[in-house]
Amino acid sequence: MASKSESKEPVNEQVVANVYGAMRSELNQIYSKITELEMEVSEHSLVINAIQPLDPSRRCYRMIGGVLVERTIKEVLPAVQRNREGLEEVIARLNEALEKKKKEIADFEAKYKIRIKKSDNEVKDESSKKEGSAQGVLVGPASSSG
Repeated sequence: MASKSESKEPVNEQVVANVYGAMRSELNQIYSKITELEMEVSEHSLVINAIQPLDPSRRCYRMIGGVLVERTIKEVLPAVQRNREGLEEVIARLNEALEKKKKEIADFEAKYKIRIKKSDNEVKDESSKKEGSAQGVLVGPASSSG
């Protein structure tokens, strides 16, 4: 008899829900990691833009493994640029993994006919959005002074 891990087929509704929840959780983890790395790329770009116009022989300090080391811009700039390029490659791979995971979730939803139920608050929010597009704008009654 095949074990549950070999068959990869959820046996009941609760198992399907658990597997689906795990997949969604994994998707959210990928999203958060991409966001974190994009912030690091942004920081690297700020550093590069700040030190690029400066004299290459000028002293600068760089944090390496929790230790602040003194270097020159000529030494630091290429390393920071390489780090940024490496981060961009990792982000690209994570985006590919994200797309695969989205497709996997979509296939799983289609296979088990999963639909996300919205909470009462979300349903109310959607109905109010349909009523008018002037959200957040308070309009008083038209004055009849003429």
